[in-house]
Amino acid sequence: MLTLDLTNAPRWHDLAPGVRVQLRPLTTALMVATRSDPAVESVPEDASDEERAVAFAQALARRAVLAWEGIGDADGKPIDPSPEAIDALLDVWPIFEAFQLTYVSKGLLLEQEKNASALSPNGPSAGASDTAKPAKRRARTARRG
Repeated sequence: MLTLDLTNAPRWHDLAPGVRVQLRPLTTALMVATRSDPAVESVPEDASDEERAVAFAQALARRAVLAWEGIGDADGKPIDPSPEAIDALLDVWPIFEAFQLTYVSKGLLLEQEKNASALSPNGPSAGASDTAKPAKRRARTARRG
């Protein structure tokens, strides 16, 4: 069952010991805006999947991060989120992975569940019949024929 959080309130996510970020809910509007982000659209067509993932995650984080705790500058002084600081944060591999797992993958998991759903009994697949012969039956028919 899909449960809806109608409050749509920002949530805190722990990305590493002592590091947490407050993020907007992962909504359709946020994903659509991120897909059309200039940084995402400017990724070269021949870029690797990894390069695309980093560009998308950084663009998404720049839109989603509202606040954070446990993040400081080179001198250890706390800093506020900024586009440059968010990009630098996601350049840290364990942080990138945690962001992908705790935030981005939840939206993708829901998308996978949707794609793996059963056929609709009254949709376009209703009444469709299986026209392919099972492999064993094809083999028996070939030997006879």
